[in-house]
Amino acid sequence: MEVNDDYSEGYVRANRELWNNAANDYVDAGYEGWLDNAPKWGVFQIPETEVGLLKEFQGGDVLELGCGTAYVSAWLARRDGNPIGIDNSPAQLATAASFQKEFKLEFPLIFGNAESLPFNDESFDFAISEYGASIWCDPYRWIPEAARVLRPGGRLVAFGNSVLLVLCQDWETQEEFETEEKLLQSQFGMFRFEDLADNSVEFHISHGEQIQLFRSCGFEVEDLIEIKPPVGTEETKYPFVDLEWASKWPAEEAWIVRKK
Repeated sequence: MEVNDDYSEGYVRANRELWNNAANDYVDAGYEGWLDNAPKWGVFQIPETEVGLLKEFQGGDVLELGCGTAYVSAWLARRDGNPIGIDNSPAQLATAASFQKEFKLEFPLIFGNAESLPFNDESFDFAISEYGASIWCDPYRWIPEAARVLRPGGRLVAFGNSVLLVLCQDWETQEEFETEEKLLQSQFGMFRFEDLADNSVEFHISHGEQIQLFRSCGFEVEDLIEIKPPVGTEETKYPFVDLEWASKWPAEEAWIVRKK
């Protein structure tokens, strides 16, 4: 595991501490991801056949931004990709390294920040973040970095919470941190959302701002997929949203963009 720790933003440290402390809680989910050759996405584990995030993936040099236990990188390695995983949590990377040994599938794992990537310009053909950088990094920092390290024609897939889900959560008091069936936040100005319990920070911006940001970084938007769990989906173990809510409104969404 290589190390790149030349950053000191307060939220970066807080998010690192959060995921170091939570790493043991995600070992089983990570292991299941490594076991499964067929990708399943998000909190409802929706099959790739239903979502199509990798439909344009043709192998090549791959970067996973906020890789966690690196099961996405493992999926891509089995599809003729040459992945590198970067993450802010040494504990998560240690789990990923243990899975590499068990499954005899190795690729570089780097301790670092997606907002300041230790790679040369135009080094990758494909970049992806399932949660990871998509919600835990400042989009005005990590998306320009993703654009910088992608080659022309390279694609970025960014998967995370939907804007609507975030707007239906009580980030002000956080007394009952559940997703409600009413708007609780203003969309205008949405950006930084801090957890009062542990000072960790998520980042979410509106669709309009997201499109403008992608364009300013030289991306063209190919798709915005609003995720609906298919019939037969099991209830999620994550407490912030349930299947009933996600069957009415998108709880998760994925952007697919291409560098010009």
